[in-house]
Amino acid sequence: MTVVSWAAFREALKESPRARKMVRWWRARSDGYPRWDALVGGGGPGWAGRVERARGGSRVLVATSVGAYLPGANLESLIAAALTVRGAEVHALLCDGALSACSDCLVSWYPDVRRFAERGPQADLCGTCFRPAAKAFRRLGLPLHSYGELIAPDERAAAVRLAWTVPAADIPGHRLDGLAIGEHALAGALRFYARGNLRGEPHGEAVLRRYFEASLLTAHALRALLARERFDVVVVHHGIYVPMGIIGEVCRAAGVRIVNWNPAYRKRSFIFSHGDTYHHTLVDEPTGVWESMEWGRDQEQALLDYLKSRWQGSQDWIFFHDRPEEDLRAIARELGVDFAKPCIGLLTNVVWDAQLHYPANAFPGMLEWLIETIEYFRSRPDLQLVVRVHPAEIRGAIPSRQLAVDEIRRAVPDLPANVVVIPPESRVSTYAAMLQCNAVIIYGTKTGVELTSVGKPVVVAGEAWIRNKGLTRDAATREEYFRILDGLPLAEATLDAATVQRARRYAYHFFFRRMIPVTSIAPTGGWPPFHVSAVGADALEPGHDLGLDVICEGILRGTPFIYPAERLEGGRGG
Repeated sequence: MTVVSWAAFREALKESPRARKMVRWWRARSDGYPRWDALVGGGGPGWAGRVERARGGSRVLVATSVGAYLPGANLESLIAAALTVRGAEVHALLCDGALSACSDCLVSWYPDVRRFAERGPQADLCGTCFRPAAKAFRRLGLPLHSYGELIAPDERAAAVRLAWTVPAADIPGHRLDGLAIGEHALAGALRFYARGNLRGEPHGEAVLRRYFEASLLTAHALRALLARERFDVVVVHHGIYVPMGIIGEVCRAAGVRIVNWNPAYRKRSFIFSHGDTYHHTLVDEPTGVWESMEWGRDQEQALLDYLKSRWQGSQDWIFFHDRPEEDLRAIARELGVDFAKPCIGLLTNVVWDAQLHYPANAFPGMLEWLIETIEYFRSRPDLQLVVRVHPAEIRGAIPSRQLAVDEIRRAVPDLPANVVVIPPESRVSTYAAMLQCNAVIIYGTKTGVELTSVGKPVVVAGEAWIRNKGLTRDAATREEYFRILDGLPLAEATLDAATVQRARRYAYHFFFRRMIPVTSIAPTGGWPPFHVSAVGADALEPGHDLGLDVICEGILRGTPFIYPAERLEGGRGG
């Protein structure tokens, strides 16, 4: 979560309820970073000896960059310590206020966005970002690089000149020596505004240019660092936005292995991927990695128990349902839906999230898909369309400022009588409602993984991870998508037994094997959502934390980031 200066808080407090809520996190900020001197004796002679012995080993860059992103500083410094114990020479990279924008910048901190558009984050955010994160890494005695030392004055001047002279319409498609600079700049600006587009934002172009400038500066910094130092692999969270997405672009172009990670849904677990963000890699992951895995009654029961827990989120640290309404009669009354008649479900994504290019999408964006689908059902009075807007629009870490219900109301003021929209604030259980449908249409939500596992047919129009698994009806073009819709309702509203078993194998792989538990991490119930709990360097040794072993092996040797949950007692993993 963003950490800002007291001066910025005083300004924001006048108009921003969110800032008043966040002040408590500011006061606890100093406790959010790992105290490595106490955890593993960082800075002491024993630990210093480990760091010295690791010199000359596999060279790893932990490119945390945004120090105020506390989950990143926690997990990546843990990984840095564990890799050091395993004999790797680990370096860290942080931004020291050199970038004109980054993923730590959010519109919610700026009642007057003109302040950010004209001055960037340096006056408000940067002073509390670099120093505490740098202190955490320095306690480990690791080499620390900063963006400011890597960007030459002439490169900075050229980046500023280019960023503020290129036509705004050309920025999203801008490439620098083949690097998709503009795509990540746009994604960063959309995340700043928590919107799917910049239309109607008075300072939208200036904010986009700030992210474009930051993207160019990131490319210069990473190129300089890779020219100066040889690294075998670079580790960075997420893999999109600014600067993380640009780090990946530069590394791939330079032939340096890149590893991306993100907090997963299950408590104490994380998703790691080779080469790119998991948003991309999970779509194209070879089916062979899970088709032949060990599978039996224990694994299936573990999955079914977990899927049921997701109705309330009891086993997750990322969930969006608060005491969901599961009674079908109450749901039918609230929605005005007759579940005895054919219903088709539709699940949206958060409009602004992960706005990247996916070549297999049938539509240019989620909103186009949503509106065209609603209009299609105007001509299908034989069917009811139940649209469930993603609850994360209002309950996510970054509440959306572009709501799907508003977009629907604007584009389709005369909503067809057979179309029902469940708003994000509704307590209606997504699972209970969708299981009453003949089929469910999705764009990119991971709920498709869950629905196929309980036998519900799913149509995929976007980049959902369930695509390409031999389980869903996948549309690669707009025409193909509407041909699929023409075939609804399906003769059978339940997938055949063989397909359900295949879906459960994949769901188990997704939730129990790709989501890697780390016992050295403990949930906090607040911010940051977890902290490092390992005490003593021995706790980081191989064999003490199987999840950490899988992660370190993947980073050092390029092995798959797959946790062998199916081989553990009861098939329940960590």
